[in-house]
Amino acid sequence: MSAISLDRPRPSAGLFIRGLLFSLGMILATVLWGPVVLLSFPLSLHRRYWIATRWAAFVLWWLRITCGIRHRIRGLENLPPGPAIILAKHQSTWETLLLPLLFRPLAIVLKRELLWVPVFGWALALIKPVAIDRSSGKAALRQVIERGQVHLRTGQWVLLFPEGTRTAPGTRRRYHIGGAALAAESGYPIVPVAHNAGLFWPRRSFFKRPGTVEVVIGPVIDSHGRSPHELLAAAEDWIEQTVAEISGLPVPPLAKH
Repeated sequence: MSAISLDRPRPSAGLFIRGLLFSLGMILATVLWGPVVLLSFPLSLHRRYWIATRWAAFVLWWLRITCGIRHRIRGLENLPPGPAIILAKHQSTWETLLLPLLFRPLAIVLKRELLWVPVFGWALALIKPVAIDRSSGKAALRQVIERGQVHLRTGQWVLLFPEGTRTAPGTRRRYHIGGAALAAESGYPIVPVAHNAGLFWPRRSFFKRPGTVEVVIGPVIDSHGRSPHELLAAAEDWIEQTVAEISGLPVPPLAKH
């Protein structure tokens, strides 16, 4: 495919109005839907999850209406019949909205401080994420492995962004071992996910570029008999190669583990 400019969308009156309308709608939806999610606490996880993710569905719809950002998904046939560990590229806020709708119910590995945010964090806690203390080093890895296995056994998919933070298109960070270690110890497979959302909704940017986000779900990576480093290398190679392909960019230099 042809390359899309890596430059941030140039500010213009039209993009400003689109971005403003989107932000206002997203804020209003959060204010209105947060209390609804909190009131769902007596319900089962699946019902709470469905109610909570209606917010994400609305935000993606509103993003398409106001900013012209759509998406196309390939590789759905690769999904295993049961829960798995999702390792996904992290370029934007966008994928944090789509992935919980795609893999249900999904437990996202995140920093525990997010659960302290009034209303939003409390609502997030109701869908049972894997909240860890990132400052605790090896203890954080142990938390991912132990808590992740509990979620997998109860039927939840587990999502990790192995780079740990959002990266701009055409760049990569060192992939962390947590998701691969969880797979090696639990025996659950890895499903890699690539996308190019950062081309349309850049990190830390108010302005957004209209277009279609390409999402590709990769072949399942079997974890049996493989070390965490082998699993991580396989996932990283596929993700980075695929992100480069759908973005029309060269593959960034390999990160060192």
